[in-house]
Amino acid sequence: MGIELRAAVVSREAASRRRPPARRRFGEAGTAWAYILPACVVILGLGILPMAWSLILSLQRSDLIAPAEWVGLQNYDLLSHDPAFRAAVGHTLIYTALFVPLSIVGGLGLALLLNRKIRFIGVYRTLVFVPFVISATAQGVLFSFIFDSHFGLANAVLHWFDIPPQGFFADKNQALYLLVLIGLWSGVGFCVVVYLAGLQDIQSDLVEAAALDGAGRWATFRYVVWPALRPITVFLVVWETLQALQVFDLVFVTTRGGPLESTTVVVFYVWQQAFEFFNAGYAAAAAYVLAFGLLLLSIGVRFARRRDHEVVSRP
Repeated sequence: MGIELRAAVVSREAASRRRPPARRRFGEAGTAWAYILPACVVILGLGILPMAWSLILSLQRSDLIAPAEWVGLQNYDLLSHDPAFRAAVGHTLIYTALFVPLSIVGGLGLALLLNRKIRFIGVYRTLVFVPFVISATAQGVLFSFIFDSHFGLANAVLHWFDIPPQGFFADKNQALYLLVLIGLWSGVGFCVVVYLAGLQDIQSDLVEAAALDGAGRWATFRYVVWPALRPITVFLVVWETLQALQVFDLVFVTTRGGPLESTTVVVFYVWQQAFEFFNAGYAAAAAYVLAFGLLLLSIGVRFARRRDHEVVSRP
């Protein structure tokens, strides 16, 4: 037995001596870096470098064609006094304030209804989720035909009920709220799927124990189901908020910021400044204002989650 052990040690030492010098020098860390280096290059080339270039661009007056002129913080100062930018921020906040709570509440309600063992439940769940996988561009084209103020299907249906035709996307008082409705048509499906996963992860023993103790549906939801869904709700609130603050393609396909700039949101405003008015430096400054707002939101959510975790873990 001792002879075999000694032979194994000798063979291991010989193998280590035959190992290439680079492998002995760097070991497993070098191999790991060799695997992740392509991903690091992609992140650096498509993420960090464009962000740095945009930051420099936001401090210049540039149309991406002529030589840029350094203006410092002048673009940010102009933004603070630009009524069109303030209007775009207001439209974005209105869209977010309506879209996020309605998508969360709607997704939770539908998830509770679909968390049952009934016939064709798989079909119902699929139908709810299908709008989410449809691209926003396709949604915009579809609903542009449906809500066309002259030849759309929606006004045809209203005519059957003797209701006057509506302007929809041509009405500045309706267009933004109609975009919220279209966003909910697709956004609720994602919330439903995430909530369904959370509901199916709840142990049935807890629900049955609550029922044996005499708890009704509301008490069971409040004291058993909702505590389990709170982390999921926090995630969905953050996710839906980020999606709402960056809405663009739906606006681009349907209204292009109209009518009378009533649906111009921040990201569309950035695109318009950069690629319609060729004011790239000003657009980069507006984009960084939005990025700074998203950063503050992420920091706030992080602190809120940490405080909530401290309260829950406190004896």
